[in-house]
Amino acid sequence: MEGEEFDQLVSFFDGMARTGWLSSIHEKLKIQSGNWTGANILDVGCGTGRLLLRGVDEAEHVTGVDLSSEMIKASKQNFFLHNRDYKSTFLVADAYELPFENDRFQVSLSTCVMFLLPEPDKGLKELIRVTSPGGTVTMLNPSKKMNQLNAYEYSKNNNLTGFEQTTLLKWSNVSTHRHRYSTEELTALLKVLGAKEVVHQVVLDGLAMITTAKI
Repeated sequence: MEGEEFDQLVSFFDGMARTGWLSSIHEKLKIQSGNWTGANILDVGCGTGRLLLRGVDEAEHVTGVDLSSEMIKASKQNFFLHNRDYKSTFLVADAYELPFENDRFQVSLSTCVMFLLPEPDKGLKELIRVTSPGGTVTMLNPSKKMNQLNAYEYSKNNNLTGFEQTTLLKWSNVSTHRHRYSTEELTALLKVLGAKEVVHQVVLDGLAMITTAKI
């Protein structure tokens, strides 16, 4: 994967992060990830920083990394506009080689990223490495039910139209060409990589899941 392929999609991904369906998932994901108060937070594949903005006032410091330099520029701008740039760090970095020491963060996040990687276990291993003992790794991934037909049915049943529907259908289309897991498969993978406990929360009527691994 190359960062340049996402550079032209900044507006699309920023808009997607503010859709009703993904915004509500971000709120659930933040809650499931645990207490942000006084914590160092990492978001791998941070996009335009919208998820980190939700908890920046609680956190000690938030850090976002993304393969796309344009996404990082947008994240910095969003935090500057919210007068929170002093509590944030944004870096261009590869999920396979995070530029941080072991046990750096109490909460590590990754939404709609790990399933895209050619070798997700490498990214998951890095997430766990940089998360401190007692901390959490929380992710959003599509389930095996995610496909365009099921996403369209969800859109119809939940009155998603226009850009809201388009973003969900695009995510579902990408998902069918990448990695989709069952809760059992993802639990087993995370435990092999060192997680002590894994919990899942089904979202989008089973099309996706929020997964938290306790380290």
